[in-house]
Amino acid sequence: MLVLYMTNYLIKAAETGTYIVGFASLRSGLEAVFGPMAVQPFASQIYGIYTGFVYFTPFFGGILADRVFGQRKTVVLGAVLMAIGHFLMAFEKFFLVALVFLILGNGCFKPNISTQVGRLYEQGDPRRDGAFTIFYMGINLGAFFSPLVCGTLGQVYGWHYGFGAAGIGMVIGLIVYLLGQPYLAPDSLMDRSAGKKADEPLTAKEWKAIAGLVVLCALNIVFWGVYEQQGNTIQLFADQNADWHVFGWEMPSTWFQSINPAFIFLLAPLLNMVWSKQATKKKEPSSVAKMAIGCFLLGGSFLVLMYAVSGVSLTTKISFLWLVGCTLIYTLGELYLSPIGLSLVTKVAPARLVSMLMGMWFLSSFFGNYLSGYLGTYYETMSKESFFLMLTVLGVISGGAIFALGAPLKKAMGSEV
Repeated sequence: MLVLYMTNYLIKAAETGTYIVGFASLRSGLEAVFGPMAVQPFASQIYGIYTGFVYFTPFFGGILADRVFGQRKTVVLGAVLMAIGHFLMAFEKFFLVALVFLILGNGCFKPNISTQVGRLYEQGDPRRDGAFTIFYMGINLGAFFSPLVCGTLGQVYGWHYGFGAAGIGMVIGLIVYLLGQPYLAPDSLMDRSAGKKADEPLTAKEWKAIAGLVVLCALNIVFWGVYEQQGNTIQLFADQNADWHVFGWEMPSTWFQSINPAFIFLLAPLLNMVWSKQATKKKEPSSVAKMAIGCFLLGGSFLVLMYAVSGVSLTTKISFLWLVGCTLIYTLGELYLSPIGLSLVTKVAPARLVSMLMGMWFLSSFFGNYLSGYLGTYYETMSKESFFLMLTVLGVISGGAIFALGAPLKKAMGSEV
């Protein structure tokens, strides 16, 4: 909803005199670096900066949990900040202030929710990858309903209703989390069961594991730069170049964002079964190999859109089913990479630094999301075929790099990955 809100309403309102705190300064700063920008490139830059910083702050939220508050209190703090941010989004004047609250809230929330899933399992428990896939399904249950509720309210009744509904949803989520406290693993500021203090020096083996994670995080940047186009340029493509009519009724284009989580819900259990069968035959790909496969699938998904738009005039709208096919493939890629990466961090990170290193994992998404915004600035200057080809090439290159470095990464992080 964010990109459509900016391109269809907010930026035009600011240009016609609506005051938005800090907006003029942000635009002048970006244009000093990138030159004058039309509405779409400016919106893409804001999207990239915002979604990037959403994944920058978890590193510090992890430190806050490891050293000060613990995971549970930090998650509650994050949820409260995000709820405030969503409600502030209902007032265009506070647009940038709202984004700051969302960025800070997510920084507290995201790494510590993921860490608590890993703490439910003993080291070496083979169910951990599957548990993170189930956890990922839970995330995407919300991601499925939010475009249907918030997107519809925003597009049909007014953007402020959509953002207000997101705030209500965040409050409900916080209540559910608080009620579920008894079912979580014990929370602590350090892994006392391991007998290690928070400031105890890292061993050589732990340093190698961290170095392996850093390399893998760097390789993930390109994956997220391509993948996050789904909320940026691909959403614009869905809004402007796809036909959403079904039996004479036109669906809101924001419903496109529900396709990906719906596929996650459908495909995650099937992939878990496939991996379980492979594990019994000792043929399951390693975590690193799965992530390489995910990148290849991501790159290949945009070949569908390349084919769909080839030879089609700019004014012709393609069936939304082409977008469904593309989404199916990159969703498989996401399932091979994202939940596996979350599980991987909890496997190899030193227990007393696990939240911080989970934040470091999300740091790769910071750079990837900003890359997404930067790549999006070429959307209107390149042909659609060329733009989708660029995304395909980048996805395949990142997968090839992870595959080529698979053996040294496994050696650094341990045979279990």
